[in-house]
Amino acid sequence: MVKISFDLPTEEQKTETASTQQLLLTERAAKRILHIMQKKDEDHLQLRLSVQGGGCSGYSYIFKLTTEQKADDIIIQHESTPDAKVVVDPMSFNYLKGSTIDFEETLEVSQFVVNNPNATSSCGCGSSFSL
Repeated sequence: MVKISFDLPTEEQKTETASTQQLLLTERAAKRILHIMQKKDEDHLQLRLSVQGGGCSGYSYIFKLTTEQKADDIIIQHESTPDAKVVVDPMSFNYLKGSTIDFEETLEVSQFVVNNPNATSSCGCGSSFSL
């Protein structure tokens, strides 16, 4: 895994590497995003990760493909594949600080997963959590 930098709205904040601000993207997840981009033939496709209230544990991770990027979105990249991007809104980022975004492939499922050290519990499928 590699430390990433965030593109923030102001020039002074463009690079933030403090461990409390860190959100990591594994190389495996970045390569999967790149694979999806190539398969859909969409150069500007990004993976949006957000946190919403709901799910069996209180909060849910929402993954969505998008070409839209808002001015205050935080951009997550892995240095091995800089074209593969995850965008996170500032509110969701508060719930994700210190997390790692990965891609998991098993016999049953292929999915993006969030390893969130802030979660006190999660449901069996891993798509929702509580703080």
